[in-house]
Amino acid sequence: MNLLQTIIIAVVEGITEFLPISSTGHMIIAQKIMGVESSDFMKMFTVCIQFGAILSVIVLYWRKFIQSINFYLKLLAAFIPSAIFGLLFKNYIDIILDSAFVVAIALIIGGIILIFIDKLFKSESDDQAITYSKAVKIGLFQVISMIPGVSRSAATIIGGLSQKLNRKNAAEFSFFLAVPTMFAASVLKIFDFYKQISSDNIQILLIGNAVAFIVALLAIKGFISYLVKHGFKIFGYYRIIVGLIILFLIIMDII
Repeated sequence: MNLLQTIIIAVVEGITEFLPISSTGHMIIAQKIMGVESSDFMKMFTVCIQFGAILSVIVLYWRKFIQSINFYLKLLAAFIPSAIFGLLFKNYIDIILDSAFVVAIALIIGGIILIFIDKLFKSESDDQAITYSKAVKIGLFQVISMIPGVSRSAATIIGGLSQKLNRKNAAEFSFFLAVPTMFAASVLKIFDFYKQISSDNIQILLIGNAVAFIVALLAIKGFISYLVKHGFKIFGYYRIIVGLIILFLIIMDII
């Protein structure tokens, strides 16, 4: 993977990480379109680069991360389900991680759900407090996002809405939960493949994370503002269109 390909994939990650359209799915498709060879390093790269993007959450919401120990305990409660499932089914997840077909189907199904999700959770409760019970339930939704194309942010935001959080609070908790989740995923991937990391690969990882971090800083605020005003429907239509395009490219044997 050359420098230009690294930057393009990092930009895709930075833009899509916090949108409910699957950053992993978009990176996989970008990789295939550019002809980047699938390898153990690429699988590690598509996971580790997401940590660069979620570092922007700490920068933008740093006050949240110094408010209380309860904040971290609730994040831990939400993180535990995906940690358990990730360790138990890591090999199966790796097998489907670069499957364009799985991405396409997940994008389409998720898109249909997002089109109707605003009506399903139209009534928003005044009770916006995130309890430990709600945190665990949101964490269970995050488990679904281990399927490439589902979207971690979509799954956890929907989980938050199902627990009577409004759009803004559901999205922000999804952002916060990304920090321990992607940190753990990145560490695990590096541990698995550290022997294959060369000095050139380290440079690619650093550049990719730096670009993803900068782009994500610009993307987060815009997403929150749009989500509060307009909801999820546009993201649902986008997912369906992209999913159908990917299926067409697969049928035509282009990817």
